Amino acid sequence: MAKKDIRDLAPEQIQGRRALLRVDFNVPLAADGTVADETRIRAALPTIEFLCSRGARVVLMSHLGRPKGGPDPRYSLAPVARHLATLTGRTVKFVAQTSGPEAVAASLQLAPGELLLLENTRFDPREEKNDDGFAKELAQLGDFFVNDAFGAAHRAHASTVGVARYLRPAVAGLLMQRELEYLGTTIAKPERPFLAILGGAKVSGKIDVIESLLPRADGLLIGGAMACTFFRAMGLGTGRSLVEVDRLAVAVNLLERARMRITLPHDVVVAPSLDAGTKAHVVKRDAIPEDEAVYDIGPDTCASYGRAIAAARTILWNGPLGVFERPPFDQGTRAIAEAMARATERGAITVVGGGDTAAAVSAAGLAERMSHVSTGGGASLEFLEGKPLPGVEVLEDR
Repeated sequence: MAKKDIRDLAPEQIQGRRALLRVDFNVPLAADGTVADETRIRAALPTIEFLCSRGARVVLMSHLGRPKGGPDPRYSLAPVARHLATLTGRTVKFVAQTSGPEAVAASLQLAPGELLLLENTRFDPREEKNDDGFAKELAQLGDFFVNDAFGAAHRAHASTVGVARYLRPAVAGLLMQRELEYLGTTIAKPERPFLAILGGAKVSGKIDVIESLLPRADGLLIGGAMACTFFRAMGLGTGRSLVEVDRLAVAVNLLERARMRITLPHDVVVAPSLDAGTKAHVVKRDAIPEDEAVYDIGPDTCASYGRAIAAARTILWNGPLGVFERPPFDQGTRAIAEAMARATERGAITVVGGGDTAAAVSAAGLAERMSHVSTGGGASLEFLEGKPLPGVEVLEDR
């Protein structure tokens, strides 16, 4: 994954030229249409400022949400353009087109250091089909291409892959490069001991990640509802917990192959239902009541996992350890986040996978205390699985 980035471009390749920059501005919008969470916008600011400060005319494109079949005002990027202007202090123009003569004209009218945000790429149904004609239209909007949207790099769409076939140079942005460096180094050359923490609801969604990490990691800590499938594979009762019965054979196989490196929760937090948080209580993993379900790891497990984190030099975490959105079932995930933050302060490399894990760390106010929090949910997962990312592969090799 040694790809060129914007720092590899010569000054004359940037000054006065149009940088067609793919960003991930797929942000939640509030009921009043304003940006509810600016994390992904802020993540792109270093790349935007790098280009603007060197005299580029920056044309930004992104998707937002999942509009069906065409334009939908609910998913317009117009509010994002307004928010971006407040964050950058620069002129941010907006065009209600993604490609075509109006968009091209707007790009050509930009002055150095100015920004133009195009309308939602998914308003054009050709985007997700990686349509060749649409890719050519997008290529007319810039003089070189920069992909800083790691969160969309696993999708072979016209704005992430197709356009790079027609617009060169095609290089990574600073955020994209940071993602590749942290996730790539974590997998390829971790400082040891290397500890992986995997949570989430289903084993099926993490099988490939487990298979990829087992040969590399010195230890693997399991949490979340997926632990219950492993419990059942061990012959333990799991009450009314979520269990993937069709994945029991896989869980048995993994335990047989790597029992000494896989650690499961010693105790868990159970309750009659998610809505019965006041009735939550802690039990050992071999004493889960038949009429209750597991919703979090217990305090003994938090302490044990915390000690393992403290002893590691590289820690990769993907997937919450409980239903972190619903107190009191957020305590396990928060305890792991706090242990990771302390490890970072001691000099360990701590990498948090995207999606729910990033949201949990952010909700705990600890994102700034990690070495790296990935902006990509599905992309980070596929990267950890060892799968090629189309939006990265198409960029120029260093």
